[in-house]
Amino acid sequence: MAAAPDPAPGRARAAPLLGIVALDLGRYYQAPYAGLLMANAGADVIKVEAVGGEPMRSRRNSGNSYASVMLNSNKRDITLNLKHARGRDLLRELVKRADVLLENFAPGVMDRMGIGYAALREQNPRLVYGSGTGFGLSGPDRDGLALDPVIQAHAGVAAVTGAADGPPFKAGPAIADFLSGTHLYAGVMTALFERERTGLGRLVEVAMQETIYPTLASNLAAMHYQGLAATRTGNRHGTVAPYNLYRARDGHVAVLCTTEEQWHKLLLAMGKPELQHDPRFANNKARLQNLQDTDAAVEAWTSELTRADVFEIAKRAGIPAAAVRELDEVMRDPHMHQRGMLMWIEHPELGKMVVPRSPIRYQDSAFPEFRVAAELGEHNRQIYCDWLGLDESELDQLRADGTI
Repeated sequence: MAAAPDPAPGRARAAPLLGIVALDLGRYYQAPYAGLLMANAGADVIKVEAVGGEPMRSRRNSGNSYASVMLNSNKRDITLNLKHARGRDLLRELVKRADVLLENFAPGVMDRMGIGYAALREQNPRLVYGSGTGFGLSGPDRDGLALDPVIQAHAGVAAVTGAADGPPFKAGPAIADFLSGTHLYAGVMTALFERERTGLGRLVEVAMQETIYPTLASNLAAMHYQGLAATRTGNRHGTVAPYNLYRARDGHVAVLCTTEEQWHKLLLAMGKPELQHDPRFANNKARLQNLQDTDAAVEAWTSELTRADVFEIAKRAGIPAAAVRELDEVMRDPHMHQRGMLMWIEHPELGKMVVPRSPIRYQDSAFPEFRVAAELGEHNRQIYCDWLGLDESELDQLRADGTI
């Protein structure tokens, strides 16, 4: 069958995942972020929570926490007790109507309850089952419990983060959680693409530890190819200079040059073109050998300017540089607000707050209309009665016996 002709550029198109139904059993950040990416691509994502709410929500006594609002917008929400046999039966019924299931329970938890992939594919052979774990579903470390700092420690991130003469540090953001959530989304999308050809779903698994490893490329290169130990270098790079955070009149700025062309552009911007003939700065190797002098030369320039001055000069000159901004500055970033990545909402519990949309854009398709994160179990009747066909008396009984 020939493919349908592409609409003219600029013509509105439906969101790419419109019609896809995903069951999001995720907790904390990893699987819920994959679900958020699906929801922002148009999928009908149904958040399936324990009767008391998932851990991120229960931090506020079953209300909405800031993180749960960020990660669960544009999802419907139901409660379901998977420890009850009736709850597991209801999940099987939901799976028959779903395209995707996302979960990041510890390995073996879903299997022990009889609702792992091997069991659920019997209910729906087209199901794409996305499993996110810390260390994977196999291997000697499989059963290690993992949160983001644990993975940062185990995967080598903490060992290369911090000052050279100080202790190891974890990175500030939850990089392992969100990197693995992004990979989980990518794996599920790949399996959905395959399903269009074969008609069959499959199990997709992502281990947090394994998604971190490629981010260590520069550290590994220094260790393996240049004979340097993979040590902590603070804000410096270790194999490239200049590459640091420098003082400005009103804070700090990041300035780095990864090519000689960028270094020469920086010297022109600094009004010091003659320094390219100084043997201390003749090439990257020389600059590394004279690192204190290199940084001092750059900071002599940045310290006379504001952060905004450095950023604007660097943009015009083609130099990688930016202000070191506080989180409240980033939250109000006019660039991301203008692009629609960030938006202000008025939440009924938390008040005025900023929430993110998806970093992934689909040309000619707008973001789906924003819906604030649902209350716990807000869509129980809609899903169990309107979708699964239960009557009101059955719904009342499920509530009474703690199944939902």
